[in-house]
Amino acid sequence: MTSTLGTGLLKSLTVPLDGKEFPGGLPAFLVRDDVLCWTRREAGLAGFGEIARFTATGPERFLEADIWWRHLVLEASVTDAVELPGTGPVAFGSFAFSKTSAHESRLIVPEIVVGVRDNRAWLTQLTFADGPLTEAGALAALQRWLGSDSIDGSFSAGAAPERTTAAADPAGDGTEAGGASREGGAVVRPLPLAAGATLHTGSLSEEAWMDAVAAGVEEIRTGALEKLVLARDVVATIPSGVRASQVLRELAARYRECWTYGVDGLVGATPEMLIQVEGRTAQARVLAGTLDRRDAHGEDGLPMDYATRVLAGSEKQRHEHEIAIQSLTSQLAPFSEAMNAHDEPFILELPNVWHLASDVKAELAEVEGHVPTCLALINALHPTAAVCGTPTQVAGALIRKLEHLDRGPYAGPVGWLDAAGNGEWGIALRGAVIESPDTVRLYAGCGIVDGSQPEAELAETWAKFRPMLESLGIRH
Repeated sequence: MTSTLGTGLLKSLTVPLDGKEFPGGLPAFLVRDDVLCWTRREAGLAGFGEIARFTATGPERFLEADIWWRHLVLEASVTDAVELPGTGPVAFGSFAFSKTSAHESRLIVPEIVVGVRDNRAWLTQLTFADGPLTEAGALAALQRWLGSDSIDGSFSAGAAPERTTAAADPAGDGTEAGGASREGGAVVRPLPLAAGATLHTGSLSEEAWMDAVAAGVEEIRTGALEKLVLARDVVATIPSGVRASQVLRELAARYRECWTYGVDGLVGATPEMLIQVEGRTAQARVLAGTLDRRDAHGEDGLPMDYATRVLAGSEKQRHEHEIAIQSLTSQLAPFSEAMNAHDEPFILELPNVWHLASDVKAELAEVEGHVPTCLALINALHPTAAVCGTPTQVAGALIRKLEHLDRGPYAGPVGWLDAAGNGEWGIALRGAVIESPDTVRLYAGCGIVDGSQPEAELAETWAKFRPMLESLGIRH
């Protein structure tokens, strides 16, 4: 466990950005490769710079981070003229999937945070330095980080994002001339392919990974466990270089129903919310059951009808989903005084796949006079059956035996928290780690149950790799 801190007490100033226009919303601020981000549609948070950092490994990483954060903000001097979730002191975080991982989990406190929520925008400056914080000083600091021409009345930056996408209309709808498609009224054009990009086998070859799936199915058939989630990795080399900001803008534009995240070289767009806390209300989105949208080509009827028939009508897919829901609700129950989960899952439609999805909402109970924090809840919830399997300990041991892979931050919690206890933490899926200026390691996994077919699971991993491959300009 290590931490880096400035001297003195933490101070923060949050001011509204009223009267200023930000075309594209929060994603318009994703113009630096070192940006910290969490965004969905036009809303979210973007962080710049770093004034404090906490790192830890091992089984106590969540609780150690929780203690560090609460201690940091306990005596902080906070001036907040907006008072919304995500205002005041904020930290962005990414945690290793496994308690045995060598990868360091981290919380990062930025110098500057821009937030957009419910059509309101704000700016927060954080510091340990002496002297007063002022609105003019905060605006100047933001301008320094962004290198923008002006933030007086409107926002413009030299690398202003365009609504583009790397794959021309993978869903098979709305395609225009030249490979462009229409999305939300905007023309979405394919990015040029990355020159000379290559894709390499990761920790296991495709054949070895399918053998691991078959071995997992055999273990399930013995009754040792109900479900196992197996992941694999591939490595992309891009001689022209990897621009994290371009990847994040691409993901944010195309995968608008997902949460696009960027923390310390970990980038992606997850469709799965592990836990969102606002006051005493906690919410989660659980996914289990996947169908590649390319499988619908040539099918009669509407694509959504096909998805409903194949996903909702599949005993295997429904069983996998029920396991994931039971896992989350049973772990969340001790912290809740009321909980609501829909009896029937819905079909979540994404550009690359359909998922069986369920939303869970809970009213948190006070424990010893306090509502549990985000990180305390994560400590209880992670890893869920959606990313590990069930029973957890059996599945975790089998993952270590069969994957031959340190997942690092893949499938671990990623998100943000504020000093008031609010936060949003997704599961780091559909993502990658930028390992060097021209190398990216991509991850994808599948839920394995009795009846899983190795070839079909391999194909599903490629469907899940697609968002990152597209954003990198790689066709597969």
